[in-house]
Amino acid sequence: MSTSVGEPPSAAAGLMYGVGLGGFVDGIVLHQILQWHHMVSATAEHPVTTVAGLEVNTLADGFFHLVTWFVVVGASIVTLAQWRQGRLPPSWRFHVGGVLVGWGGFNVVEGLVDHQLLGVHHVRDDLGGPLAWDLGFLAIGAALVVLGWVVMRSGSRALEDRGWAPTSVAAAGAGRRR
Repeated sequence: MSTSVGEPPSAAAGLMYGVGLGGFVDGIVLHQILQWHHMVSATAEHPVTTVAGLEVNTLADGFFHLVTWFVVVGASIVTLAQWRQGRLPPSWRFHVGGVLVGWGGFNVVEGLVDHQLLGVHHVRDDLGGPLAWDLGFLAIGAALVVLGWVVMRSGSRALEDRGWAPTSVAAAGAGRRR
């Protein structure tokens, strides 16, 4: 059985970077800078109007950031593993498209689970959690997925247009020895 080198790039790292970086943008911009909400700010048990409630929300935000950090570290590990496997590097369009799909996917899942199903927070808890902001967040997430897929697909087609074909390990090794 012949193993191929120069396999096409995988979308895994780009998707993971998108999930992690999308989580960072959500946590840093919406939680910390704008202070529209925190991880559990819509729960009656942990109101942000008390010091104890703010402490719990800050701790939950910290764990959220830790998880998104681990996703970014995981994306870096996946990237290194793919390089070591001899995969082709992704084009910018392919990679950025994957990041956008991952970010949009994060927004859609987070918006559905945290905002709608669990109700632990909403986009604008500072305004009482109006549904329009939650729906807008979901729409932006869906738009990022569609845009990212289109950009990623165009980057993938560019590789196909260049006539990419895998090379067997034996042929690649023989070419290197000359």
